Amino acid sequence: MSNRLTKVGVVFGGMSREHSVSIKSAATVINALRDGENKQKFEVISIYIDRKGIWWSSDISERVLQEGSNFLNDQIPNTSSLKGLTKLLDETAKIDVWFPVLHGPNGEDGTIQGLFKLTGKPFVGSGVLGSALGMDKLAMKAAFAKEQLPQVTYCKAYARDLLNKENLSYLIHQIESELGYPCFIKPANLGSSVGISKAYNQTELITGLTLASKLDQRMVIEKSIKARELECAVLGKKNIAASCVGEVFCKTDWYNYDSKYSGNSAEIIIPAPIEGHIAKKVRDLSLLACNAISAEGIARVDFFYEENKDSLLINEINTLPGFTSKSMYPMLWAASGINLSQLVARLIESAKE
Repeated sequence: MSNRLTKVGVVFGGMSREHSVSIKSAATVINALRDGENKQKFEVISIYIDRKGIWWSSDISERVLQEGSNFLNDQIPNTSSLKGLTKLLDETAKIDVWFPVLHGPNGEDGTIQGLFKLTGKPFVGSGVLGSALGMDKLAMKAAFAKEQLPQVTYCKAYARDLLNKENLSYLIHQIESELGYPCFIKPANLGSSVGISKAYNQTELITGLTLASKLDQRMVIEKSIKARELECAVLGKKNIAASCVGEVFCKTDWYNYDSKYSGNSAEIIIPAPIEGHIAKKVRDLSLLACNAISAEGIARVDFFYEENKDSLLINEINTLPGFTSKSMYPMLWAASGINLSQLVARLIESAKE
């Protein structure tokens, strides 16, 4: 057998608002690929996409991982960069497996997955369809409804509705009559709680719709319920498995961007203190939810647990969950007996299935 190292192309950064989260996640993944036994299996080729969409080769990418993206304001030789996609084919020839560590639009919505597919090389995570459905909250909810999976009551809205007083009036009436207050307003195609707001009255509803409409032309408005937040990690393709269940206890009003990535405003409990039958149902529903949208390889499924009703509702699927120090996905698998170095290796193996 060949002892040649598998060359893993880790792509990170991107033009979304989750750019900085992607850099932190990529640093974690790359360190794990270079740790312990993985050093004998993998060679990392890091590729950074800056906020303008310019692709940078490993020399610059490694500096971004160490110093952050701000140093790019300094003068950098043009020969170091991959302008757009013009030199991507040179990198593709070296890479055996792609490992996207991108969040948000162009990173987990099927866009770059289509590009990877065209290179003819395997990649970690869902394909074009699963990524697109997982990113678009309205399409995801439609798929869940088709499969009769339990979820929160919601309404849909479009940015154009806000431009017409009659349409806006009808939308507000629909939301108030079907959902009531408080309710959550979300852009259909952003992650990490970016652009999400909670409205307690009509004024806050209009403000939230205006904010979300600046980030996406399509929006989802959800009924607010009293529930615990549970999460489950999924790994694999042919042999797909679900992790133990974790709980997010938010000390703020809700689990927003700051709660996820700063301070001590959220407490993560793994395993979640829940009854065994609920934990099993979470794992079973996680696999059914992934199957409903063709998600595979890597995913995190989020749930609402209405304890007073002993019922579960699927919130959403994240097809490229974070790998920061505060990210649930690697912590759930660590608690399930798979450490970080083993996890990234398993993800690369799943890409080859």
